[in-house]
Amino acid sequence: MPPTAVAPEAPTLVLEPSDRAPALARRFVAERFREWGIADDSDARVVVSELVTNSLVHGDGPIVVRVLRDERDGRPVIEAWDGGEGRPAVQPEDHAATCGRGLFMVSRLAVEWGTRPLLEGGKVTWAKC
Repeated sequence: MPPTAVAPEAPTLVLEPSDRAPALARRFVAERFREWGIADDSDARVVVSELVTNSLVHGDGPIVVRVLRDERDGRPVIEAWDGGEGRPAVQPEDHAATCGRGLFMVSRLAVEWGTRPLLEGGKVTWAKC
């Protein structure tokens, strides 16, 4: 079950699906963490980069990134929304692979993560840091 997040005015970034999207998302998350007084944002920057890259490669349309706080424990939750119908899944570990490790890294860095469909189509992939 996705975390319950405080989201009345969650910081949101809408990205065009381009090669610049992951870098813009990393900068956005770093700024939010700085605003919240969270000094170590390194895992969050990796997580958002992987979520946005997954949306870019496997999703459809614009990518929406939101950063919220879980109301139960205050931990940051990063969401990446896209219009793709496929559901992300962690691939088996393959040391010879040149791609396909993003969600494996997310699963190791995040406290928890998951995906859920959007009523209007597409999906949200989220990770709690």
